[in-house]
Order: sequence, then structure tokens, then C-alpha cells
Amino acid sequence: MATRTTAGADGPGPGSGGQRAADQRTEGVEGPARTRVAVVGTGGVSGLHAEAVAAADDLELVGCADPDAGRVADFAGRWGAPVAAASLEEMLDRLQEAGGVDVVALCSPPWLHAEQAVACLERDVTALVEKPVALSLAQLDEVAAAEAASRGWCATVAQHRFGGRAVGVREMLRRGDLGRVDVALCETLWYRPDAYFAVPWRGRWDSEGGGPTMGHGIHQVDLLLSLAGPWRSVTARAARRARPRETEDVSTATVELEDGGLAVVVSSVLCARETSRVRLDCERGTVELEHLYGYDDDDWTLTPAPGRAEELAPAWAATAGGGPSGHAAQYREVRRALLEGRPPPVTTAEARSTPELAAALYASAATGATVARGEVDAASPFHASMRGGAEPGWSTGG
Repeated sequence: MATRTTAGADGPGPGSGGQRAADQRTEGVEGPARTRVAVVGTGGVSGLHAEAVAAADDLELVGCADPDAGRVADFAGRWGAPVAAASLEEMLDRLQEAGGVDVVALCSPPWLHAEQAVACLERDVTALVEKPVALSLAQLDEVAAAEAASRGWCATVAQHRFGGRAVGVREMLRRGDLGRVDVALCETLWYRPDAYFAVPWRGRWDSEGGGPTMGHGIHQVDLLLSLAGPWRSVTARAARRARPRETEDVSTATVELEDGGLAVVVSSVLCARETSRVRLDCERGTVELEHLYGYDDDDWTLTPAPGRAEELAPAWAATAGGGPSGHAAQYREVRRALLEGRPPPVTTAEARSTPELAAALYASAATGATVARGEVDAASPFHASMRGGAEPGWSTGG
């Protein structure tokens, strides 16, 4: 699949918010019969990628990599990957000799994501990276710089953006059908027992980047921001109440949106009744999504404001039927974008708002201050690490 022929030829790169669609060339809208996909890291989430590829006639799984020889062999056998390697580098070398690869899905542990994304970009290969792409804004800047110099792209897995109703609601908000967003709720109320954190890299600043703010709630926060728009400032609290690791196990935040609306964000792994919820109370009606790890049309509701039901009914009806959220929906958009010679969703520029909010949330929770967007810059200790320069004051044991 053809990609960019010259990096940055159409203005600013992703790090400055620009898009470089015009400097790409494709093989025509129809493109090759299949987009060639490889997977790095064959643990739990890799199965979602393999299922998405297997379910699509126009995608092909061509390789996988994992240092665990038994696990990578099992994955290759189960999903029919012809190349199974011990490392990303070995896999890319072998695939180069076997017809190449269009997209590498990075399903490895979080601390490897940025390094591996850069390695793909240095070979002009597009990386599709599970959250978080990087453990800090400083790392994300390094990935963005590599993306700007590459003919490939770095796209973040943001599967909740791509369910049919999310696409439709986003369009309703863009057109102004619902009016302004006045109040929003974003809740990730999950449960993870102590045993979950027996995996050595979980719940550590240097390997996971943070607690549920980074590893769990980030999915709902990303959806919230994709719908409600940019944020302006955050005032937050965090605590380690129970789980035996370094990071928080619950955080709460009040987020001021760019147009003045207010959002309340809660991310926790202490909740026996698990749910994921995004609610937008808009000028002309309330839109609400409640699910757990994925949604379909029936998980969304619209409550029109008094007197607005008739005018909103056609637009709401048009949001139905687009299919469930999930990796398959995002893969469809990635293939379409690459064939059309434009950036795949969600590049580093588009994705940055979410980890920047996480960094500001941690900074606010640690200092007690309200933190504005852009304040966590290179001079801030929270730019190099979500932990900041020292153990956060809210860390109370557990």
C-alpha cells in the first residue's frame, strides 16, 4: 500500500496539528486486495486485533512477534500468521523479504509502545498502537517527531470513537443539532482485584505510566473529548485506597471544556458493579452511553429537552445502524484512510489531547492547583513522567 513520498511536504507535521494528506500517493481508491497487518505482543488484547483482521476480507494477518516462543507460536498457529518472530525487528526484516507490511499493531506492554512505534516509523511503516502510545508527553513528542519524518503514521487505538452511534452523535454535535454541551459525566467504574496487579508491570509509573487514569479511564475520556471537544483546565484529586501498587487506584476531576461547559471524570478500579458511562447534557437534549467494554446502538439513549423531541428525531434515527464499537470498526477506517492517501485515525496530533489531560490531572492531584491546558510543558516535571518529580502527596499506601 502506497504511503507518503515526502515527509512534511504539505505544511506542519502531526506535532503541530497539521495533516499531510497531499504529499501521499495511493494505488487508486480500490487499492491492493488486502491490507497487510502484523501484531507485536501476543497477550490478551492481541486477540481483538486478530479477530478484527480475520473478520475482514480486505485485511490479512502476515506476521506476529513476541519474546515468549511458546506464546508467539500458539498465536501464529491459531490465527494463521506465516511469520512468527521473537522481536519486532526480526519480524520486520522477515516481512520485508516476504512482501512487506502495511500496519503493525503494537499490543506489547505499555512501556514498549513509544520505542516500538518509533522503530516502525523509522522504517516508514504505519503503527497502530494500543493506549497509551507513550508513558509521558515527552515520549509522545518523540513519537510525533518520528512520525513527522516518516512516510508511515502512528495511530492510536481509540475503538470507542468508531461505533456507529458515536460517529452519528459526533456529527450531530458538529452540526449544532444538540446545541452547546453544558454538563458532561465520564465514568470508568471498573473492578480489578489484587491478583490483577501481580503482573509485574501493572500499577507502576515506569512501566504503565499511571493507574486507572492512564490504563482504564483513558478509553472513556478519549470518547468524551472526541464528542464534547477540547478542554481548557482541570482540577483533580487522586488516591491509592486499596490496591498494592505504586499508582492511584481512583481519580476524580472537574474538567472545564473550551466553551465553558463542565465535565466530571471518574476513573476507578475499586467498583464491584462495573460500568462505563459517558453522558452529555446539551442545550437541546441529553445523550447518554452506558456499557462496559464495548457498545452497540442499544447502549445509547437520547432524552430531548422539552419541546425538542420532534426536531431531534430524524437526526437521532440517522445515527443508528453503524455497527458496534471495537477494533474492527477502527481497522476499517485505517484501511480506508491509507487507500485514500490521508492520515489514518487517530494520529499523534489528534490523540494528544487525552494524555495531555491525564498529565494535567496528575499534576493537579499532586499540587492541589487547577492546571490549564498547555501548562504541562517541557519545564513541568509532569511532562517527563505522569508521576511528576517525586512521590505524589496523595499516595497514602494501601
